[in-house]
Amino acid sequence: KNKLKKQYGYWRDLPDDLQREYMLKSYYLGGGKTGVARRLSWEEPSLTLTCAPAQKQTERCHPEETRPLTIREYARIQTFPDSWKFCGANSSQYKQIGNAVPVNLAFAVGKSIINFLNSIEQINKHKHKHGVNNGSNS
Repeated sequence: KNKLKKQYGYWRDLPDDLQREYMLKSYYLGGGKTGVARRLSWEEPSLTLTCAPAQKQTERCHPEETRPLTIREYARIQTFPDSWKFCGANSSQYKQIGNAVPVNLAFAVGKSIINFLNSIEQINKHKHKHGVNNGSNS
């Protein structure tokens, strides 16, 4: 049964008996541990994905179902196309995805760099065409 009801909920949203059972000795230690058993939301950006989603400290829970995210769900959050194939053991695939920059972010940064370099090239062409020499006396 789905005990962790709210999206972006975490272990403290569980009933007290389940909190103690899930957290074991960590239950009695200080600190919020707000990343533990964290349920994602459909409406908000994802929490940071890690390389080891099966560890308690880094678990991310499906927004509606009480289960960890699949490799494909992990990849979708990082905006990998569904056709992208990952190799190796499951732990290796999670690590590849967790270490990745989101594909759409990398694309946007790359486009921005290209646009910046193109603008510099246009400025330099304009300066050369109009005889601007940047203050040098050569």
